[in-house]
Amino acid sequence: MAANSDVAAVPTPFQRAAHDLLNAAWRPELAVEEIPAPQKIAPFAVAVSADVLVGGEDVGTGRLVLLHDPAGNAAWQGTFRCVTFARASVEPEMVTDPLLARVGWSWLIDALDGHGAEYAAPSGTVTSVSSESFGGMADEDPNAEVEVRASWTPLLADGYGLTAHVQAWGELLCTTAGLPPLPAGVVAMPARRLAHKSQNRSPRRR
Repeated sequence: MAANSDVAAVPTPFQRAAHDLLNAAWRPELAVEEIPAPQKIAPFAVAVSADVLVGGEDVGTGRLVLLHDPAGNAAWQGTFRCVTFARASVEPEMVTDPLLARVGWSWLIDALDGHGAEYAAPSGTVTSVSSESFGGMADEDPNAEVEVRASWTPLLADGYGLTAHVQAWGELLCTTAGLPPLPAGVVAMPARRLAHKSQNRSPRRR
C-alpha cells in the first residue's frame, strides 16, 4: 500500500498476516528489516530481507515476500503466496554433490513441516555455483554458493497462521548458511520493530 493510502482499505486478513511477518520473533543470528515489496505481482504485498550473521560475519542472506489477492489466484491455489530466496556460501566440494539440489529443497519442506505450517502448491529451484580465480586473481580463495528460490501458498484462516511460515523461513535461512537448529527449549529473540529501507512503512497495495 502506498504511503498516503488509506490503511482501512487493506483487507483485514492481509493486515493480520502482515502484522505477523513484521512483528515476528527471530533467531539471534538473523538481522531482519522490512524492504519495499515488489510491484504489479499482486494487489497487496509486504516484504522483508534478512542477513545471517555469525561472529559479525555475513554468512547468508534471503528475502521473503508475502503476496495477497483477495480474489484468489488459480496458480496459487489460494489468496496468499509466500515467495522467497535463501543464499549462502558453502564449501566448494559441496557443489559437486549430485544430491545437493534435493537436499536443498528438503531444507524448505522440512522447515515448513517441522513448524506445523499448512501449505499448498510448493515450487522452486535449488542452484549451486562455484568459481575459481586465475592469473592476477589467483590468490583469491575459491568461492561456492547455494541458492534456494521457492514459493508456496500458506493456508491461512482469515489471515491467521502465518507465524509458522515465518519461523520456517528463518530456519531455511539458517540451515542454508550451515547453522544447526535451535536447541530444545531455546526460543527466538522477542519481536522488535523492524528497520525500514524506505519511507513507506505500510503493507503495499498495488
